[in-house]
Amino acid sequence: MAPGTELADLAREAAGCTRCPLAAHRTHVVFGVGDPEADLMFVGEAPGRDEDLRGEPFVGRSGKLLDRLLHEELGVGRERCYIANVVKCRPPDNRDPKADEIAACRPYLEAQLRLIRPKVVVTLGNFSTRLLLGTDLGITKVRGRSYPVGDWHLVPTYHPAAALRSGGVVVAEMRADLIRAKQLVGWG
Repeated sequence: MAPGTELADLAREAAGCTRCPLAAHRTHVVFGVGDPEADLMFVGEAPGRDEDLRGEPFVGRSGKLLDRLLHEELGVGRERCYIANVVKCRPPDNRDPKADEIAACRPYLEAQLRLIRPKVVVTLGNFSTRLLLGTDLGITKVRGRSYPVGDWHLVPTYHPAAALRSGGVVVAEMRADLIRAKQLVGWG
């Protein structure tokens, strides 16, 4: 079966998920979007308000910054990548996801990784980095390099929301991390 078909089946399953309390307050499950055979995958934290309303990850201000950086540093649009989050439903008031919520959604993310088989995964922020790297270190301690994880490389970087809050230095470091990901993918 093709990865796209299996991802679509998994997305339908996730749409009815009630594994954690986040299901009670969501508008949409925000499963993931993009190329089901992408060499580059981005994993964020959790959907925000805009994402919950549209059912698509990174469509608000953070998504606009991510799209701009993809274009400027990688020369691609989001259609060449796959974009997902650690948790698929919006936590109330955009709070951080809780450990039980992350654990409930983890099988979906693991299945996405297994089906897509990216060469490189860029983690956006602490939650995805800690989960996929298996560390308790924060993003400032682990970004700036890549890590082999199974058959792919993990490139940790800041969440675009942090870059929007912090400004130029963080955006410049995100750019450097994206260039590292681009080289690992083999896009030049």
